[in-house]
Amino acid sequence: MRDLSADPLDGAGASPSPVLSVKGLTVDLVLPGRERTVLDDISFEVRPREIIGIVGASGAGKTVLSKAVVNWITPPLAIRAGTVSFRGRSLLGLPAEEMRRLRRDIAYVGADPMGALDPTLPVGRQIVEKLRAVVPEIGRAEAEPRVIDLLAAVRIPSAKARFHDYPSQFSGGMMQRALIVDAMVSNPALLVADNVTQPLDVTVAAQVIRLMRELSDRFETSVLFVSSSLPVAREAASRILVVAEGRLVEEQATEDLVANPRHAYTRDLVAQTPAIWSASPALPRAAETNEAPLAVIRLNDVSQTYKVKKRGSFGGTNELRAVRNVTFDVFKGDSFAVVGESGCGKSTLMRLLSRLESPSAGEVLCEGRDIAKLSGASLLAFRRKLQLVLQDPFASLPPRTAIGAMLETPLRIHGWRDARLIREKVREVMDDVGLPVSLYEELPVGLSAGQRQRINVARAMVLDPEILLMDETLSALDQGEQFKLLALFEKLQRRHSLTYIFISHDLAMVRKVCNRIAVMYLGEVVELADNERLFFDPGHPYTKALLSAMPTLEARRYRPEDCLLEGEPPSPIDLPKGCSFRSRCPQAFAPCAYRNPHLTVRGAQDLASCHLVPSPQALAAQGLSPSAAL
Repeated sequence: MRDLSADPLDGAGASPSPVLSVKGLTVDLVLPGRERTVLDDISFEVRPREIIGIVGASGAGKTVLSKAVVNWITPPLAIRAGTVSFRGRSLLGLPAEEMRRLRRDIAYVGADPMGALDPTLPVGRQIVEKLRAVVPEIGRAEAEPRVIDLLAAVRIPSAKARFHDYPSQFSGGMMQRALIVDAMVSNPALLVADNVTQPLDVTVAAQVIRLMRELSDRFETSVLFVSSSLPVAREAASRILVVAEGRLVEEQATEDLVANPRHAYTRDLVAQTPAIWSASPALPRAAETNEAPLAVIRLNDVSQTYKVKKRGSFGGTNELRAVRNVTFDVFKGDSFAVVGESGCGKSTLMRLLSRLESPSAGEVLCEGRDIAKLSGASLLAFRRKLQLVLQDPFASLPPRTAIGAMLETPLRIHGWRDARLIREKVREVMDDVGLPVSLYEELPVGLSAGQRQRINVARAMVLDPEILLMDETLSALDQGEQFKLLALFEKLQRRHSLTYIFISHDLAMVRKVCNRIAVMYLGEVVELADNERLFFDPGHPYTKALLSAMPTLEARRYRPEDCLLEGEPPSPIDLPKGCSFRSRCPQAFAPCAYRNPHLTVRGAQDLASCHLVPSPQALAAQGLSPSAAL
């Protein structure tokens, strides 16, 4: 541990000198024939053990700022003015060898955990090599146990065994924690965390934030926490800096900023944060008729099992049960959500719903027809009816194809031949989703993430679908862009009578737009309820844990210390007996160890799979209806 008493003071009795001091920092983007300012006159300080939040929209300059403070600015970016000082020493212009020696005291963690390490080498070995590179005097025999201890400190289960695993064997949450170990292994004085929680689900993000606070105390590390989300920054930081269009527009203590934002941009950030508990959003409802609601999608006891290679064997395999016995209906006009942690089976379910895969058991029905049995013209008709909008607005668009040509392609695949009619249809859809028609002949290069995602929506809408399947469609966007896209989705649903299925880990978004919600854990649906019932009266402890972990600007309804989960779910290869949630459940009791609960009726369309949910028979014996449960 570092001795803070050795840090210089500003004077007798004064607070310690800043670990990081940024003054008048200006960074330009320099391209042939043009130049643009990315950061303009940024100044702030970070004190020892302090966690400072930096918040702003995509393109505000947050990532450029985070790289500037660790001296990673490279062409076409150039620092035009200002200073960046670490413990009183200027970093800008420092020789490479001296900067390399400082890497043991300055650490950086980015937002792409799965792409940050070499996939061909074990995770532990890579972290050991990093430690020995920045601390050359440490030997391998000393480095390995130190890394294993840190992996255990960040709550990676079976740290000694996981030390030898490859990145592909880690979940997204475990990889992010491994990268924090990679950053903290040299006991740095400053950690720059650039959007580290954006790709993570709410429970893992909450664990990472709590872990960062604990490591800040334990290792006396200052943290610069960069985020696109004001609620997330509120969870992590004691002071927040708001950046807009490259300028620092506001700086306040966290709770003061939330309660009394001074700048118009900050007030917009607060206003755009979805209300979870304090307001009932205007939600879409299934189409109202005198008849029973029409199920446009029906899952009957659907399972998906994969064969995976058994470690340590030659040709042996294990069964990985990704989706288990899932049954639910999606009604016409619904905005239906499937939520849960990474690895719960959401993405596999998305592939089954979109007929990218066929289930190993059960049926996925679209208006009564098993989609696994469709082929030829009937499969093409299903593709027109159900369209998919993917998560990544950058990787899902071909970079060398004009936007108009991208939107024309689905029409040509589905038999359109008249070039004039195709062009008219594409222009109509571009206008419908808020894309300027002037972009028709342009490449997607240079467009914002929000504009790119509108192209993806237009590409789905051009076929006039009835169902849109949204696979984490908003998770890569900042808070402001999400707000705009949600307004677009609401408009499109009203105008075209669409049915939405959202696959998401963003419960704040789900609260705002979805009328019915299925909660998945380890491949199973453990709760199915309407919006109000799920958020205010959840029937499953796992649902409460998800709700307790949601970053919010409001007072929490469920306390994280009572509900928040630790560790990882059990392996879908080696499922435990009884309730698969019991190892992480704060309310587990004897029956959970030997009997797996089934979905139990709680109301008209509300179900929960938990031994604590009273059965209809038990309620009837007390003279109560199922709607009175829990």
